[in-house]
Amino acid sequence: MVPLLVVLGVLGVSASGPLIAGTLAGTSVTALAIAFWRNAIAAVVMAAPVAVRSPQQFRRLGRREYAWSAVAGTALAFHFVCFILSLTLTSVAASTALVCLQSGWIAVFSLIRGRKLPTPVVVGLGMSFAGVIAITGLDLGTSPGALQGDLLAVAGGILAALYTMAGGKARETMGTATYTALCYAVCAVLVAAMALASGQRLTGFEPAGWAGILAITVAAQLVGHTAFNHLVATLSPLVVSMFILLEIPGAAILAAVFLHEMLPVGIYAGLGLILAGLAVVVIGQRRVRAARGIELPTGPELGAD
Repeated sequence: MVPLLVVLGVLGVSASGPLIAGTLAGTSVTALAIAFWRNAIAAVVMAAPVAVRSPQQFRRLGRREYAWSAVAGTALAFHFVCFILSLTLTSVAASTALVCLQSGWIAVFSLIRGRKLPTPVVVGLGMSFAGVIAITGLDLGTSPGALQGDLLAVAGGILAALYTMAGGKARETMGTATYTALCYAVCAVLVAAMALASGQRLTGFEPAGWAGILAITVAAQLVGHTAFNHLVATLSPLVVSMFILLEIPGAAILAAVFLHEMLPVGIYAGLGLILAGLAVVVIGQRRVRAARGIELPTGPELGAD
């Protein structure tokens, strides 16, 4: 089940950047409209079955569950704003690569909290980030606009790390549908408020624009984000965020095929390094815990997998 969810998650989020860039460039859809509708629609889709079959799940939630869902939804809202705006200023490959460095930020947050990183984590992160560099090359900050887009993507990566970590805490006591419904709803409300404040319209688009929004919602939100939100209950946020690194070559390939962006020359070497780094982290953590005689946990701690 886990491998299937990883594949679906990677395919879903890989489609996000190219679909968003294509929709923004080819239609009148606004950046905040994409962020709003993908979350509003997904919140309804995820909440409806729970509300019909098991409404008591929402009634049983306490302040802890609502708090962590709100934190995750808030981080997700600002993540989308930064990511989508970055796609209008820099390339899909560069924006996706910087946003997907959330695993590095999770490691930084863990160090700040006083947690020592196991050697396999450090080695695996290093290998994976070398793969990111191999894919992006020097396609960072090549113009003032691109530099601004890159900085927005970095901010989006930090916010994605916070979203993943908060989601891990929420998923300790919440089901996938319940958590994602609340998280996506909080995100949609905040994005709607930002759209109102900035004057960006959320409706009145041509059919092609609505088709783009629907495609983004299904592929990136309902399939991609929801798959990873399910995995974060049994895998650590760090491991989940390292799987998300596979979005970088995936998005670059899709952008090359559908948006005619140049395929990075180091994409295959980069993909190999990312996969190798992920393997080092996962296998290394299992060996460390087996040597210590510790049962593999299912919570969101850094060492869990």
